[in-house]
Amino acid sequence: MKNNEKAKNLLGTWKKLFGCFGKYKVLVVIALCCAAVATVFTLLGPNRLSDITDYITEGIQPDTEKLTEITEDVSENLSANITVLTEEISENLNVGNMTADENTETASGAEIPTNESSTYINTADIPGEIIVNGISITLEEQMETLEILSSLDTEDEEAFLSALDKLPQSVMDAVFTEIKVDGVTISGTDQQEMLEILTDLDADDSEAALAQMDELPESVYSLIKPSMNLTAIGKIGLFLVAIYIISWVLQAMQGWIMATATQRVSRRMRSDISNKINSLPMGYYNTVSTGDVLSRVTNDVDMISQSMNQSLSMLVTAVVQFIGCLIMMFITNTVMTLTAIVACAIGFLLMFLIMGRSQKYFTRQQRNLGALNGHVEEIYTGHTVVKAYNGEREAEDTFDKLNNDLLQSGFRAQCLAGLMMPIMTFIGNFGYVAVCVVGGAMALNGRISFGVIVAFMIYVRLFTSPLSQISQSMQSLQTAAAAGERIFEFLEAEDMEDESNKTKTMDKAQGTVEFDHVKFGYTDKTIIHDFSAKAQPGQKIAIVGPTGAGKTTLVNLLMRFYEVDAGEIRIDGVPTRELTREDVHAQFCMVLQDTWVFEGTVRENLVYCTENVSDEKIAEACEAVGLDHFIRTLPQGYDTVLDDQLNLSQGQKQQLTIARAMIADKPMLILDEATSSVDTRTEQLIQSAMDRLMENRTSFVIAHRLSTIKNSDLILVLRDGDVVESGTHEELLAQKGFYADLYNSQFEQAS
Repeated sequence: MKNNEKAKNLLGTWKKLFGCFGKYKVLVVIALCCAAVATVFTLLGPNRLSDITDYITEGIQPDTEKLTEITEDVSENLSANITVLTEEISENLNVGNMTADENTETASGAEIPTNESSTYINTADIPGEIIVNGISITLEEQMETLEILSSLDTEDEEAFLSALDKLPQSVMDAVFTEIKVDGVTISGTDQQEMLEILTDLDADDSEAALAQMDELPESVYSLIKPSMNLTAIGKIGLFLVAIYIISWVLQAMQGWIMATATQRVSRRMRSDISNKINSLPMGYYNTVSTGDVLSRVTNDVDMISQSMNQSLSMLVTAVVQFIGCLIMMFITNTVMTLTAIVACAIGFLLMFLIMGRSQKYFTRQQRNLGALNGHVEEIYTGHTVVKAYNGEREAEDTFDKLNNDLLQSGFRAQCLAGLMMPIMTFIGNFGYVAVCVVGGAMALNGRISFGVIVAFMIYVRLFTSPLSQISQSMQSLQTAAAAGERIFEFLEAEDMEDESNKTKTMDKAQGTVEFDHVKFGYTDKTIIHDFSAKAQPGQKIAIVGPTGAGKTTLVNLLMRFYEVDAGEIRIDGVPTRELTREDVHAQFCMVLQDTWVFEGTVRENLVYCTENVSDEKIAEACEAVGLDHFIRTLPQGYDTVLDDQLNLSQGQKQQLTIARAMIADKPMLILDEATSSVDTRTEQLIQSAMDRLMENRTSFVIAHRLSTIKNSDLILVLRDGDVVESGTHEELLAQKGFYADLYNSQFEQAS
């Protein structure tokens, strides 16, 4: 792979491409801003969706926080009541302490131990029942209660609740008094039932726990039963609908603006290329094939249009999505964000490695495509010649080679580009799994809610997808850069000399043409060495000579298709250098050996670039060249469209171009073997018409058949770029020089 197949200046090319947008730059910026804002709105969705998920999750499960609150209130009330009960009993019993080896006789002779420290209560002087919280408690119940409470371990919640069940019912009624929570009264009985259920609750079996909660007393269950906050969910839902609608509107605006801008820029590019074609010197086309120029106008411009319309906005959207998603992920949870970053970091590395290697193949692909188009155009144009010389095999071999080169470069470019999607998909899935595992572990530990996991499952997809989008858009933009280089290379080619400062004009030349020591050569060799000649107004100047003598080159210099290297060409004494090319071209009409007929009506082909031509003049010119009868036999006559369905013979095309020159009616005439493609009878007819056309016009006739220029006023004989003989036909024959040899050789060949 050659180094010059890489992008010469990727950044510089894109600066030029953006410069082409001109007045549409503001619109492009607006479109890209729309894409960015639409992406931001899209990124807000998962975060709010997390809130909806939490609301729904909370709505389908009992309110455990409220249950905890109720349990705490019950515990506080129970603890306060037990404290009051204990104090009341203690005061009533008037407890005394005794040593372990002393006993106090009760009135009935009973000894009642109250605790393990061998404290005994003498019941002889104890009053009787007490009333606590409106509940009467007998002496025996007091003593039983005191004994049970003195043995309780308040640190063991399960043992404490189990011991409460052993208390007398009156005591239970005294300590379990009704409470109010959020306006709901919970009776003591409901509190006892609640504590019994919660004591038997299996926290490891969530399904069984939920079933047990359903059995809670109605007063308690009414406070913790599942209920969704439909108002909050509705508000979030409306918010999501609003931002997604806004996002869609912005994306639609972005698409419409970019399509409008890129298509108009593409139109401008094609116009610039078309104008450039007309401003380039003829020598440029000796180095570039027609198919290559055509490829730049079509394939390269279309590639830029597609990339600017789709890939540029995709790139902006992907970058904003990536950065915005990263920010939202950090806001949601740092640990899970770091997990996603580590999982996806390898994606960036692979993306940049592939991009670095693929650019040169995209550049080669565009170059090979242009070469293939050029070959196809040449073979199609010369299809008859290829057939006649049995050149099909050689043409196919060349095509196969160019096609294979395009295959290789295209395969490598697209193969490397195609690797991006599966790699990014794998990285995305890997990040997705990593986030799910880490998020699940954190949810089990109670560090995050289920809604956060749902949000992250969406964010991780939004986080990894921009990687593949960025890689695809960068690949497309690289292809566009390669196409842009070819276009700008063409547009920046050196133009013909600027003639805006030239003021001399020539309305209609008299016809004096003078060649003064003209010298000219192409890049590789000199064609015209030292040519001098002078044509008077109305003269017929014939230019003859062997192939390669410089005949056509001389005419090209006269028309200023090329600029002379030395010497000067003057029309009516005015150097052609001092006139604009348009002024020079306006003095001549040309009939070339290579005919040119474009798709359009016969009339449009005849009056090409000539205004205000009457039908009579058109018919007269066609009749003069013997074409009028044929045209009238066509389906629509002069309004018949010349296209692929209507085939004109080469001779008929030649007649049409000659008639076109007659209609143009310019002061000077150039004929480059104008009758080479017609039969002898038609040639005589055309020659007669041309003789009338050349009357009072300075005419330059390039002819290989010397019999057609015998009546010329001056014959210039060229050989190796120099005029070796000049004079009339009779004078040159009398000299028995080079012209005489040419003339006689034609008749010898004919005989």
